Amino acid sequence: MVEVPIPKEKWTGKIGTTIIGATAEDGGTRGKKVVIGGETGMPFLSFEGSIVNRPAIAGEVIDTLRDYPLLARKAFGDAVEDPVQWSKAWVEKYGVDLICLKLQSTNPEEENKSPQEAAETVRKVLAAVPVPLVVYGCGHEEKDAKTMEAVSNIGAKERLLLGHAEESAYKSIAAASMANNHALIAFSNLDINLAKQINILLTDFGVKKENIVADPLMASLGMGLEYSYSVNERIRLAALMGDSMLQVPMVCDTTIAWKAREATEENDKLGDVDVRAAWWEATTALAALVSGADMLIMRSPKAVEIVKKALHELLGGD
Repeated sequence: MVEVPIPKEKWTGKIGTTIIGATAEDGGTRGKKVVIGGETGMPFLSFEGSIVNRPAIAGEVIDTLRDYPLLARKAFGDAVEDPVQWSKAWVEKYGVDLICLKLQSTNPEEENKSPQEAAETVRKVLAAVPVPLVVYGCGHEEKDAKTMEAVSNIGAKERLLLGHAEESAYKSIAAASMANNHALIAFSNLDINLAKQINILLTDFGVKKENIVADPLMASLGMGLEYSYSVNERIRLAALMGDSMLQVPMVCDTTIAWKAREATEENDKLGDVDVRAAWWEATTALAALVSGADMLIMRSPKAVEIVKKALHELLGGD
């Protein structure tokens, strides 16, 4: 029987790497650094290229429980009342690589906590866990500018990943990231051209490319997953074919899966809602990984467990 060789693409491009976190030798206090990116081929096609760094997983922590689903609180119990204890549970019990702290309490239309209060929360979480931090504001442009400045200063030398910069508002967060050598997330809305444009704007402003992580907006299962998958894949293909402005690691926030009604609806005909919600997020996360994600932001510990097992097998584990 004649063996047919596996067709292989020859890529001219390579995904750059981004370091998150700083250890003592770098002047920080993290127990480890997380490095993402570095691929020389499409995801998990080891016969074409290499995956230098295993995709990382960040556990979501929010500093307010307003609008946070009760179903998602079960795995953490009372720990969700305190971002510090919540972060510790993610690290010590579920073994995530990073913590993603979302400072929703700063929203001026809700709790309106000050940038200084938010920065103090970041300081407490940094003191409580050894892993690197991803930090988001509340999504209010003016408030986030002040919040990220305070967060950048209190996390100086810790090499945070700050989120996020977008075309209509990038200068303030870019300045905050550059002031203390933090990395930042470049957000675009399901469009390869927008993904490229925000990277061009950031680098023109002075942000080094190795400090940029792209977020092309991951849609969940049942809410546009196929389209966002194709956008992620097109970005990665263009980068490997030599488009230098797209050769940055990619992050996908899979907590969006919890917005799908089918994921969390209490309906006996749809099966156990706890299992269903976890698998809904895990399916979204796996699609993100196969389409090019280097880092995931996740909500469900059960979904994290599923993804970890899948990653082990995809990367050649027994």
